Amino acid sequence: MFGKKLLPALCLPLVVACSDQRAAFEIGSNHTLTLIRVQNFWEKTASYSLVAARMPDCMRRHELGSGPADSKLEVYAPGNSAWILKQGKRMFAVETRTCEGLVKLEKEPDDGLGPLQGTFQMRAGNLVFVVAPGRDAAGETKVAPPQP
Repeated sequence: MFGKKLLPALCLPLVVACSDQRAAFEIGSNHTLTLIRVQNFWEKTASYSLVAARMPDCMRRHELGSGPADSKLEVYAPGNSAWILKQGKRMFAVETRTCEGLVKLEKEPDDGLGPLQGTFQMRAGNLVFVVAPGRDAAGETKVAPPQP
């Protein structure tokens, strides 16, 4: 009898043993790239997916697969509403005009990756988007005010 009451309490850690975190790169009003990171506490890897959205025309979730739990995902902007995501040696391209699909890149594009916009990374146990130095939150190049 005691064992039947204890069993649900023992299973509770298995239910809450998963971390589901999200962070967003806000490109502009109603325009974002959101990284979703799901990790079971006993695993050293996490599964990643990306939601590309430019509302009201486009919103789509793309599976990136699994990778190291502590890996960073860099976001580059080659132009034309396209984004290149780099996670270690893996690279993907996604666009937010139509959100048609996610393309796995075998090599860096001939024209380069474009300017680094920022990086999704873990900080103090939380998934965050860190804007690249010299860029503002919308990915625009910061211009220093003129000196008097």
